[in-house]
Amino acid sequence: MKYVVLISYFFLFSCSAQQKNIEVEKWKTHTANVEIIRDDFGVPHIYGKTDADAVFGLLYAQCEDDFNRVEQNYIWATGRLAEVDGEDALYSDLRAKLFMTEEEAKANYEKSPAWLKELCDAFANGVNYYLYTHPEVTPKLLTHFEPWMPMYFSEGSIGGDIERISTKKIAAFYESDMELPEAEILQMKKEKEIEEPQGSNGIAISGKLTQSGNPLLLINPHTSFYFRGEVHVVSEEGLNAYGAVTWGQFFVYQGFNENTGWMHTSTYTDVMDEFKETIVKNDDHLFYQYGEELRPIESSEIMLKYLDGDELKEKKYPTYRTHHGPITHVADGQWTASAMMWEPVKALEQSFIRTKQKGYKGFHDMMDIRTNSSNNTVYADAEGNIAYFHGNFVPKRDVQFNYAEPVDGSNPKTDWQGLHTVDENILVLNPENGWIQNCNSTPYTSALGFSPKKEDYPYYMSRDQENFRGVHAIELLKDRKGYTIDSLIQLAHDPFLPAFQALIPGLVKAYNSHDDKNPKLKEPISILKNWDYTTGENQVAMTLAHYYGTAMGKRAKHPEGISDMERMTYFGTHTEESLKIFEEVIEDLTADFGTWKIPWGEVNRYQRTTGDIVQHFNDSKPSIPIGFASGRWGALAAYGARYTTEGAKKIYGTRGNSFVAVVEFGDKVKAKSILAGGQSGDPSSPHFNDQIERYKNMDWKDVPFYYEDVVKRAKEKYVPGKRD
Repeated sequence: MKYVVLISYFFLFSCSAQQKNIEVEKWKTHTANVEIIRDDFGVPHIYGKTDADAVFGLLYAQCEDDFNRVEQNYIWATGRLAEVDGEDALYSDLRAKLFMTEEEAKANYEKSPAWLKELCDAFANGVNYYLYTHPEVTPKLLTHFEPWMPMYFSEGSIGGDIERISTKKIAAFYESDMELPEAEILQMKKEKEIEEPQGSNGIAISGKLTQSGNPLLLINPHTSFYFRGEVHVVSEEGLNAYGAVTWGQFFVYQGFNENTGWMHTSTYTDVMDEFKETIVKNDDHLFYQYGEELRPIESSEIMLKYLDGDELKEKKYPTYRTHHGPITHVADGQWTASAMMWEPVKALEQSFIRTKQKGYKGFHDMMDIRTNSSNNTVYADAEGNIAYFHGNFVPKRDVQFNYAEPVDGSNPKTDWQGLHTVDENILVLNPENGWIQNCNSTPYTSALGFSPKKEDYPYYMSRDQENFRGVHAIELLKDRKGYTIDSLIQLAHDPFLPAFQALIPGLVKAYNSHDDKNPKLKEPISILKNWDYTTGENQVAMTLAHYYGTAMGKRAKHPEGISDMERMTYFGTHTEESLKIFEEVIEDLTADFGTWKIPWGEVNRYQRTTGDIVQHFNDSKPSIPIGFASGRWGALAAYGARYTTEGAKKIYGTRGNSFVAVVEFGDKVKAKSILAGGQSGDPSSPHFNDQIERYKNMDWKDVPFYYEDVVKRAKEKYVPGKRD
């Protein structure tokens, strides 16, 4: 018997060794065709013979810079977070599995076109070769990456559409078949109101308004800091893309090539809907009503693992699905299915094809794949075109129904009726005013008087919702010309904050309307009265205004269901609570810092001391002052905090301007860019924080795009696995 066991062990060991040898040979085939050049800011310029070679080198380079984030993104996307973070993450994992199981991901990979499978193979090979050549790296969970994994992470947005589905609602359904209590829903809405605004800015300028006669594009995503790295990836098959890549993805998400540039902003297009299902139980089988028929509910079981202390446990969930999508929660007492775009193969195709377009026609045709679901796209090209695509995946719907609320899934008329074409969506091309802007604001002001008209589109195409960033951008762009790369960078950092122009005069008026004025407020009110509403490191008024505006948002009464901009404007005219809240702000500042008279840069800081995905801030550790402000107040160069650390009194930036670039298209492409912090997630790297002084001083670096320029800036040249 021992002899049989030894034979079996030897056989398995031999098979494993043989498989590893096959993998190593595949990796070596790629490495022979890849060169990585690191420039003076550590940005990797990857050159491959084929697209697959370039993808292999790209993933290898990403792992060098921040394997921690590469792995984390796939742990989350594939629904295995609870295996690392414990039971609290189970409903994040269940959410992922409700939309695609591992078996379905593998099936999607198998049905992919040959060229896409090659890229997925190269993705896995690049990460696995990194782990093979870096045995000192200990993954938290994923010791081997598979080519089907990108199917879970195909579009590139932060979290994508799936994060809009509440894990709390999923938990309420799967734990007790109950609707989330109304009080908890209201609390979730309140928390959403006060959290740092998410989104991005995109601005395209026609050549008729620039000094050079060439169009310009501002690429200005507002993401979590360090969420994307800066890369340049080139192949002999026509790939030559520069920009920001979400860690672990094999395509440049926001960026440019020699001929075209693309910038994504979060859209107000309705791309997700909820369908209340009428459930009928018959002989222990579940059905749902659809018109005159009863259709069987698709049911299955999902087994999830979770960490409990040092032990890995399992929990089984029954899952249910209708043709609308998986059942995710209860609404109005009914099981409710969530419908969203879930075409991972097409989404990956579109994401990669986008990076290789040479002009507007090809870009437009690529957009008609229609799987870039959560974004708008601001565009410019070397042909001289500027354009704006509002949304991309837009289901056709019957406008008699209100899709802002869950609709009756038993009524076939509520079903999606296919997708709108790109030309049926809101589209702006070469407007006469010469510029396009989108700051997550309404498309109906994207090109001033040459913007699309709301009445020409169904209501679900966009909410007509403006914000202070959009207002700010329009004021800066109107009646202006002679743009250069540097002047567009200046515009993108304009310090004026229109929210406070709406908010602060009401506070000053309320103070002056009282005969018995509080003497403690006289000086701070005077500072605000004489303020020009601009941010800066030395602005005491900025500190007062930020804390006052934030406190009003948290504490003051206001109508439900209004936008951030409408809320601040409301507070500017409804000042019943303003003086009381402002007095509390003065007291809080004094308690925290010893004085309310504190310059903005002393309280608004940048700190990065570890490679942790979530930074834990500490007032006693080194940090630097930042003069930028939150996008909530209308700052284009947004700098906001999404979470704080217990014990830290100061504000520490966590999101906003991260990777940013301005690109000029002409006979040759020119660009400047900047990163918050630096390219590397390793605190011992010289590129961990080497861009932060440039970032705060608006001193962007020149982008070396052409090979001869890359070579001049080169600090390292190597092939994967052989870096000195």
